[in-house]
Amino acid sequence: MAADTPLICSAGGTDPALLAVLRDVGLPVGTDLREFRSEAEFESRVAEALADGLSISMEYPQPAMPYVDVGGVKSAELVGYLNNKASIGSLVDPVFQARRRVVSRAELLAAAPEAESWVLKAATDDAHGGRLDVYLHRAGVPIILPAFTELLSEFVLEEYLRIQRNWGLQLYVGPDAQARLLAVTEQRIDSLGVYAGGRFGLVTPPPAALLAECLAITQRAADLGYRGMCSLDCAETEDGQLAVLDLNFRITSGSVPLLALQSIRPDLLDRPAESVTLTVAGPLADLLAELRPSLAAGGVLVVAGHDTGRTDNAIRRSTAQLVVYGDEPDDVVSRRRRLERRFG
Repeated sequence: MAADTPLICSAGGTDPALLAVLRDVGLPVGTDLREFRSEAEFESRVAEALADGLSISMEYPQPAMPYVDVGGVKSAELVGYLNNKASIGSLVDPVFQARRRVVSRAELLAAAPEAESWVLKAATDDAHGGRLDVYLHRAGVPIILPAFTELLSEFVLEEYLRIQRNWGLQLYVGPDAQARLLAVTEQRIDSLGVYAGGRFGLVTPPPAALLAECLAITQRAADLGYRGMCSLDCAETEDGQLAVLDLNFRITSGSVPLLALQSIRPDLLDRPAESVTLTVAGPLADLLAELRPSLAAGGVLVVAGHDTGRTDNAIRRSTAQLVVYGDEPDDVVSRRRRLERRFG
C-alpha cells in the first residue's frame, strides 16, 4: 500500500508471488521498495535514504542507529517510550487502567504467585524485533516464564481481567499534530491472550468515554512529537470496567487489513469481515498456491505476507494475512475457521 512512497522493508515481504497477488486485488503496491535481508542491510538502506534527503518515519525504535533521529519524523527515543508497556501509567487516565505495577526480575517470583491469575508484560523501550512480549497466567496452572524474562530487568505485572468486549481503536496523528480516529475494530484473542485477528465493518462501538480517552491518549503522544498511526487495545470487563490494555504506536497487524480495505474495498467496512493470519513452515509461494482456489471462489483477500526464507533468519516460516468477508457473520466465521484448521 506504499504506492510511490519509498519503503524500507524486509525482503520477506517482497516475495514476487506475494506482490503479484496484492496487485491482482488492486492494492497500490510500492514502486520504491528498498528491501533488506539482514540487520547490516537494513542499516545500509537507512543510510541511503538519509543520503537521498528523505525523512524517515520508523515503526520501531532503532537504538543502534541514533543518526536516524537527524532525519526522522519522530525520534527513536519517543517511539520506544510510547511502546513501552510501562508507559500506560503516565499516558492513560488512572480511571482506565487495570491494576498494575512495575517489578524487577528479583521481585518477579514473589510478586506473581501460581495460585493467582495475572498478566506479565515487558517493560522496555527496545523493539525486541517487534515481538509481542506478553505472558498470561491462569490461577493453578504451572508457571512457565517466557524467554523475555531472561533478557529484561523490569516487567509490568497486571491484574487478569475477565473481558466481555475487546476493541482495537485505530487512530493517527497527521502533520498538523491533531489526533484523529481512523476506525474502530474488534479483536479476537487466543487462549494465550495473544491477538489472533480483527473484526471489521459491523462491530459493536465502544462506550463514548472510552473512545474519548483513546483520543486523549493519542493527543498526549502527539503533543510529545509523535506522528503516524497507532492502535490502542481496549476492553470492557464482565463487571462493566473500561480499560486501556496496550498502546501500540505503530502500524500493527490490526491496522494493515483496515488500510487495505479502505484502499480497495471500502464497501466491506459496512459488512461482516474478519482477518486471519496463516503460518506454515515452508515457502510463501507454496502457501499462496494452496490458497488459490479459496481466492478464486471469492470472499477472501490476501492483504500481507512474509517469508523468512528471503532473509537471514535461520527458521523457515511463512505467513499470509487474509481478510474473510461476506454478508452473514456466521458464514464469515465458519470460513475463517476452516482456513485456520486447514493451515493450523
